[in-house]
Amino acid sequence: MRIRSVVSEAMRNIGSGVSRAFTMFLVMLIAGTLLGGYEAMNVIGLETEASERIRSDADVKSIVGGDVDGGACDRLAGVLGDSASAGAMRAGSRIVMQATPGKDIASYEVTSDMLRLIVSGMSGMRADASGVWISSDVAGDFGLACGSLMRTDTGTVRVAGVFDWPNDGRDTRFAYAVIVPVSSDASMFNECWVKQWPQSEQSESLLYSTLVVSGRGGGGAGVTQVNRGFDARYDAWASYMNRQTRWMPWVGFAVGVLVGVVAVRRRRLEYAGALHSGQGKGSQLLGIMIETSIWSGLATLCSCVLLVAYCARMGGSDPSGVLLGAVRAPVAMFAGSVTAAVAAGAFVRQSQLFRYFKKR
Repeated sequence: MRIRSVVSEAMRNIGSGVSRAFTMFLVMLIAGTLLGGYEAMNVIGLETEASERIRSDADVKSIVGGDVDGGACDRLAGVLGDSASAGAMRAGSRIVMQATPGKDIASYEVTSDMLRLIVSGMSGMRADASGVWISSDVAGDFGLACGSLMRTDTGTVRVAGVFDWPNDGRDTRFAYAVIVPVSSDASMFNECWVKQWPQSEQSESLLYSTLVVSGRGGGGAGVTQVNRGFDARYDAWASYMNRQTRWMPWVGFAVGVLVGVVAVRRRRLEYAGALHSGQGKGSQLLGIMIETSIWSGLATLCSCVLLVAYCARMGGSDPSGVLLGAVRAPVAMFAGSVTAAVAAGAFVRQSQLFRYFKKR
């Protein structure tokens, strides 16, 4: 048979309902969408978990218990890469507002890079070091905002910005405090903070390099997590690689193989009869492949379209990355169904016609 004749016969089989193409299409569509959607949901959940850690400063480490060189601490960001930020801080003098002479507020002196680390989670906010920064709770209590003048018992200072410091498990010292930017060369600091995602073991060793061997020295220094409400042993890469849905492409391939075998097996009497009538084996296998490719390919395409819509709506920071992982399952189903259908068709023999007829 010529290829045109094979294609024409395959289209007639689909159009007349002989191949049960619509039923097979629905099975492939539902299975592919469910498997791909489950993978997408799982990956999006991991992304959400990682984003929550970043927003809550669970990726920030600090070294305490020694004298810190502010300049060396600020330079850590350049060593760790563009995604990292680092800065030094120390406790400052208590600030007394003129409006509340009986109440003082804690202040902390920070380097300019430390100020950038504090406001890094606030979109559109520039780390302006020309004035002091206050937490949102302080701003609410005293009616202050960015650009306001803050009158204290030691003078008047300008509020350069207001920052948020939620109570989500992180170090609470900045929750109700005034941040005063100072030069990194202004004496020693008490702590050095490093924010890096993804975290590396190198950051911890580099934190120790900021210590100055004088005064208190570094004998009692140690690295701690700024937000202890999260697991310090968290590994985003390991969580992704060990997720339960990493086997979804193989599950999809197995489902596709099952569907392909069933599609041929239910028509084996028809195929054996066609061989008995003189149809060539090659033409028959080509027809099986064309029919299976049509209903399976359309189902895969529709599944991918649905997954694109879902990932675009729910994909978070990297919808394309989530989509590339999700579509593997329906694509694997397509490959499995076509391969299995052709392989199953290859085992149909003319000599088995009467046995198939008895078992119909």
